[in-house]
Amino acid sequence: MDDENKKGKEGKESKAGQEGKENKESRADEVREQIVTYEMYADMPDDGNRYEIFDGKLELMSGPNIFHQAISGKLHLLLQSCTSNYIVLYSPLDVILSKTNVMQPDLVLVSKDRWEIVSKRGVEGAPDLAVEILSPGSRKRDRVRKHAVYEKHGVSEYWIVDPTARTLEQFILVDGRYRVGELFEEQDRVVSERFPCVSFAVDGLFKGDVLERLAALN
Repeated sequence: MDDENKKGKEGKESKAGQEGKENKESRADEVREQIVTYEMYADMPDDGNRYEIFDGKLELMSGPNIFHQAISGKLHLLLQSCTSNYIVLYSPLDVILSKTNVMQPDLVLVSKDRWEIVSKRGVEGAPDLAVEILSPGSRKRDRVRKHAVYEKHGVSEYWIVDPTARTLEQFILVDGRYRVGELFEEQDRVVSERFPCVSFAVDGLFKGDVLERLAALN
């Protein structure tokens, strides 16, 4: 193939790739402008981003930073004590609370007595526990909006982990409303009446050579 033909072919391929990317972005923009259901969201082409649906509105999630991911991994290990009775799952994971409310919590526990809500699509119903780890761009979303969505759909317990304050806030569903359980900090041991398998010190979430080095980067 001569250079001129080769350049022409490469130009066409580049143009086709750009058009494909623009089509995906256009499709995502179209979906955002409508009342979005899980089915519409699942039908979107994969554009490499993560989304959640709040009351029918599609919202782009910011990517978690590396410190956030390390804390998530540590919490997953600490909750292995619960695997006899619970399924421990972590993000990326669709939690389909309704057709128009689809969350991606950082970690969930689902009782093995409720296996039926776990499917290939994700968790289809309220998990027993949802955990969110705060990021700079997610504080209001996690503290206010997700708090309200999890409460509305009957998630029994909700934890918010704050890497900056190094705390874990516990919210317990009582008569359909969340009440504050405990604010765990420093050497406090995280415990839960609903999850007797849970027992770890809050500062254990942030200890370890890797975590401490990553914390210094932030």
